[in-house]
Amino acid sequence: MIDWTALIVFTALFCFVAWLGFFAAKWRRGDLHQLHEWGLGGRRFGTWVTWFLIGGDLYTAYTFIAVPALLFGAGALGFFAIPYTVVIYPLLYIAFPRLWSVAHKHGYVTSADFVRGRFGNRWLALAVAFTGILATMPYIALQLVGIQVVIGAMGVETTGFLGDLPLIIAFVILAAFTYTTGLRAPAMISVVKDLLIYVTVFAAVVAVPIHLGGYDKMFAAIPTAKLLLPTPPAGSYGSLSAYATLALGSAGALFLYPHSITGILSSSSARVVRRNAAMLPAYSIMLGFLALVGFMAIAMGVASMPEFADGFKRYSNNFSVPALFLALFPSWFVGVAFAAIAIGALVPAAIMSIATANTFTRNIYREFLRPACTDAQESQVAKVVSLVIKAGALVFIFALPLQYALYLQLLGGVWIIQTGPSVILALYTRMLNGWGLLIGWACGFGLGTWMVVSNNWVPIYPLHFGGITFPCYIAVVSVVVNAVVAVVLSMVFNMVASDRHRDATLASDYS
Repeated sequence: MIDWTALIVFTALFCFVAWLGFFAAKWRRGDLHQLHEWGLGGRRFGTWVTWFLIGGDLYTAYTFIAVPALLFGAGALGFFAIPYTVVIYPLLYIAFPRLWSVAHKHGYVTSADFVRGRFGNRWLALAVAFTGILATMPYIALQLVGIQVVIGAMGVETTGFLGDLPLIIAFVILAAFTYTTGLRAPAMISVVKDLLIYVTVFAAVVAVPIHLGGYDKMFAAIPTAKLLLPTPPAGSYGSLSAYATLALGSAGALFLYPHSITGILSSSSARVVRRNAAMLPAYSIMLGFLALVGFMAIAMGVASMPEFADGFKRYSNNFSVPALFLALFPSWFVGVAFAAIAIGALVPAAIMSIATANTFTRNIYREFLRPACTDAQESQVAKVVSLVIKAGALVFIFALPLQYALYLQLLGGVWIIQTGPSVILALYTRMLNGWGLLIGWACGFGLGTWMVVSNNWVPIYPLHFGGITFPCYIAVVSVVVNAVVAVVLSMVFNMVASDRHRDATLASDYS
């Protein structure tokens, strides 16, 4: 049965955001025939706009659904998402202002641009670009999950062509305003999206405990096994090492994604990047509260409520958040909360499609296919590619089981961290050789992919050392191998034929 009140509120907010996306064309006007204007907003976003943009980029609709769902299903292990978002911000403060500075001075639009300039190796830059595109594509598709779940929760059928129609309409609107306004649209919409999510999360963390009689009674209603990490057996670090390496590896990967780099490079100065490194931990507080929503759903007993049986059957644990709001809040507020989730899908999907379009156009099309293209042609190709990427995400989610997108998203974290040595280490030293980095990338990429697939798509691999089992996030293992191979081969290659003379940057560029 359709909840018409929730659906009307949801539709009204969605239409407002769509209008805002088109209105963004008049905000901070620029020549959209230039790729840096269309794809980076002209590098003119100040502290607050950047804060909302990066926050809207990193904390997606899938985060809103998946993090509480992980707590709901797996318990305390899901809290790894909190420390990793805290660990990453010191790295953002230290390293990424240097990337912004050198990118600004040389007109770099992507991390692969920087790698191309730093090492003068188009094949290494191609590897970085290819990895970024490949790792981001399933991320875009997964944003559809949040929209599907909340539309289904309001009683709208989500199967067949009519069921797919709301998603098609949403992504046609998304495609239209990103094509016409570029990064300005998601930057403006992210303000609305983040405000709605903050209101929704804080309403939950206040109203649910009051309904249950306090946080003490809420936690008392949760099985003890889900409140703590399991005690590892003798001779194994068990879930402890898995938790720690998941947090560490996820932190190392987060700001290497093209959409994260796009948010950083759109800032107006390196100082804005540093300010955001200090301010963005506020989102980690919100994420902690959001994670608790999974425990609240357990305490409310939504899984045993007969009216939600079909939702859990269709969407599994991903239905825990919608079920909680449907069980406790009035329909009008359910519409607000569900709109926050849906808008939370549009913003990152827009930024991701723009970032991957920037990467393809600058580092594949212009580098390999049409080096003599004009700036206007480059920008036009990026706009068209952004449409193709969104269409590909729709086809992927409609034609293939959701599990495939989840598998590829798991692999995405393992893949993207392999660009770390070429991007992060290169900000500080030129001792590495481009060919050594390329071979190291290939070793890490291949090893990580093999470990995930051979481990039945589980991202935690049981390593054995001296009779002790050390479960470890595969991204950490593979990037260590990557870095070791790159360093060793760089020393060998530099003795034979150094490529340092190909560096197009100067030490002063990184200040």
